[in-house]
Amino acid sequence: MNGLNEQQLAFLQQFGFDAELFARWQSDVAAGRLSLASNAVTGDLLAPPPGSIQKLPSTTSKTAAELTRIGRDAIRQGQLGVVVLNGGMATRFGGVVKGIVPVLGKSRTFLGLCVEDALLAQETCGGHVPIFLMNSFATDTATKEHFEELDQFGADSAQIHHFTQFVSVRMDKQGQLFHRQNGDISPYGPGHGDFAAAFRKSGCLARFLANGGRYLLVRNVDNLGARINPLILGHHIKSKAEVTAEVAPKWPEDVGGSPFLYQGRTQLVEQVRYPADFDPNIVDVFNANTFTFSAAALDRDFDLGWYYVEKTVEERKAVQIEHLIGEMTAHLATDFVQVRRSGRDTRFLPVKTPDDLDAARDEIAEMYDGSPD
Repeated sequence: MNGLNEQQLAFLQQFGFDAELFARWQSDVAAGRLSLASNAVTGDLLAPPPGSIQKLPSTTSKTAAELTRIGRDAIRQGQLGVVVLNGGMATRFGGVVKGIVPVLGKSRTFLGLCVEDALLAQETCGGHVPIFLMNSFATDTATKEHFEELDQFGADSAQIHHFTQFVSVRMDKQGQLFHRQNGDISPYGPGHGDFAAAFRKSGCLARFLANGGRYLLVRNVDNLGARINPLILGHHIKSKAEVTAEVAPKWPEDVGGSPFLYQGRTQLVEQVRYPADFDPNIVDVFNANTFTFSAAALDRDFDLGWYYVEKTVEERKAVQIEHLIGEMTAHLATDFVQVRRSGRDTRFLPVKTPDDLDAARDEIAEMYDGSPD
């Protein structure tokens, strides 16, 4: 049913396209089994029980000092890696590859600042911090060229690893292929939920574990607050959780998910899954999409849901099916920790549009340099 020709299939299969799964989606969209209505949870979303969301100790406390020591020791022993979610399409950033956009000067791009942060952690703690970039079909070539052009931003070339998320193709509301005005198909990356499967399939997980890696900080490329923090790493290690999910105070304009008690478990539920007329303000924190995983817990399959999303492409409605990294909290022992979203120590400063970048540039300079330029 998929309607793709051999040339299109050959391109898509470079990025792990699953033709059988896509044909099933087409059938489900056509029959209404996949729809905006089918996204909704089937049970009650409740506020998490008291104590479900931890707060970090004061940085001047003995507890913070102990957790920071634990985190620094893990970094020094080469146990931490960083995964940067650098895929997607950057549609809200003018269609450019967001990671290579200058932030604080030509070479201090979004990706450059990610590397700078890892090198600072190495300098401060010792050890070696590998960086894994989850690119998409739309960002992979430009990202690799960017690293070559800027000499890996001063990192050892063996420290930088690229792997790609998977790919699918947009449909119309009848489940048929969505074609652009020039007749081309419209591929897309089906969400950050690709991370665990793509990281494992690429061999990066096995190599990381074999080299003594134990913990992975997973962060969005555009969240410049999500830096390596020994205190949070120590908190994760001490908690013995399989994943620590960072949440930030919720602001009125926020669009996205939060932790809720659902089916007997506190887990992240994204906005796309909220039932009609649901009031998400029963929870006052918001998913920052920054996670610390115990790497060994990722060496398995995860049965994540697939959700129907409508996008406007060339002024027409297109359908794409996505899955969500936050849903891994439904499968792994999870610790939720509330982090700051203001000031120099913020851990949630997402930059979604060029206007966001212009507005936040002084704050970014203060975070990375101690003062605005």
